[in-house]
Amino acid sequence: MVRQEGGGAPEPRGDGRGAEVAAEVRVSRRRWVVVLLFSGYSLCNAFQWIEYGSINNVFVRFYGVSAFAIDWLSMSYMLVYIPLLFPVAWLLDKKGLRLIALLGSALNALGAWVKLGSLQPQLFPVTVLGQVVCSLAQVFILGMPSRIASVWFSSREVSTACSIAVFGNQLGIALGFLIPPVLVPNVEDVEKLAYHISIMFFMTAGVATALFILVVIVFKEKPPYPPSRAQALVQSRPTEEYSYMQSILRLLRNANFVLLMVTYGLNTGCFYSLSTLLNRMVIHHYPEEEVNAGRIGLTIVLSGMAGALISGFWLDRTKTYKQTTLVVYIMSLVGMIVYTFTLDLGHLWVVFVTAGVLGFFMTGYLPLGFEFAAELTYPESEGTSSGLLNVSAQIFGIAFTISQGQIIDHFGTKAGNLFLCSFLFLGSIMTAFIRADLRRQQANVENEHTRLQGNNQITAYGL
Repeated sequence: MVRQEGGGAPEPRGDGRGAEVAAEVRVSRRRWVVVLLFSGYSLCNAFQWIEYGSINNVFVRFYGVSAFAIDWLSMSYMLVYIPLLFPVAWLLDKKGLRLIALLGSALNALGAWVKLGSLQPQLFPVTVLGQVVCSLAQVFILGMPSRIASVWFSSREVSTACSIAVFGNQLGIALGFLIPPVLVPNVEDVEKLAYHISIMFFMTAGVATALFILVVIVFKEKPPYPPSRAQALVQSRPTEEYSYMQSILRLLRNANFVLLMVTYGLNTGCFYSLSTLLNRMVIHHYPEEEVNAGRIGLTIVLSGMAGALISGFWLDRTKTYKQTTLVVYIMSLVGMIVYTFTLDLGHLWVVFVTAGVLGFFMTGYLPLGFEFAAELTYPESEGTSSGLLNVSAQIFGIAFTISQGQIIDHFGTKAGNLFLCSFLFLGSIMTAFIRADLRRQQANVENEHTRLQGNNQITAYGL
């Protein structure tokens, strides 16, 4: 039984009914501070992911390396995540949110300071080291949104909260497209170029350090009371009942989740590839338009942030997870097709419009996947289900980035984008076969029903 604040709770009966959970359900005022602070350091980490790719041609000239080497600075995020997911997810389950937040924000700041030692053309290995440290931080960040939403927010707010948590990561990518082309102009003088790069690195390190200090001061493990009946049931479960490896095996035996894991990987992998190679594609058709290439990336992500927030509000009100996910996936495919056939028309304003439409659906899909997974896999840990989704995304992201880059080099940008369209089409078909088994919603409904029955029994005994 779970009672609301101020409500009565039935006495435990001899048959054991009504004695399962005796916890108040109440939301904490701190919840918004926690999710916004997480969004902040997630933003900073995402900025550092794309800061090289958004001005790929500038860093190629500064360090004297190939475009593929600069692409690997972005792909390092994907590569590092894959082997470290399971240890970090285990740590999240055993030690909780606060330790993971501290490690993620600390590594993010450390990586930013390491990059400041790479301000000479011959120091490319140092910038690689800094980026690898930042990619380690990302492992402690990507699986957090749905976990923070479940631990801190009520069932009526959980999808919106997850969208806000993902929102920070998307805003970081948006700023990563917008700010580097402005702060680091494509000047010929190497010393001036190093000066401009140093400004960007110093600003990033300062912000990352301030966010780490705020995490130390503000970020708490969990609220005093569970925010929902589903969370109360999870917290009431004895620790010895939970086995991390058994949880992973149960997830991999869940056919609906496996389908979602593959389709999420396909969609998000396409987004990673598109983001990493965007500068190269735009510069190919519109030479010397580095700033506008960054603005196109900004447009993709900003429109996706709007899509993410709208979908979060929509899910909180309708709970139509399957239908919403399928529609957004199909529209991502449509947006990608339109973008593919308008990129080379010679009109930048057309690219801005089509990229915005693509971003609204493709980037807006990201929080949908997290929340749909949490529904399909309840009461398993949200950190584990989110982590498996992200592993799928990283694997497909690396494969798509390398493959699309090679296709672009040999056959052009249209062929490379059609390559992504084919996988979005496959993902749309697979999404249609996912069954809407909304276990978390069912748990909330059943516990509300049990609470009402308990209150009715008390009234009957009183009479």
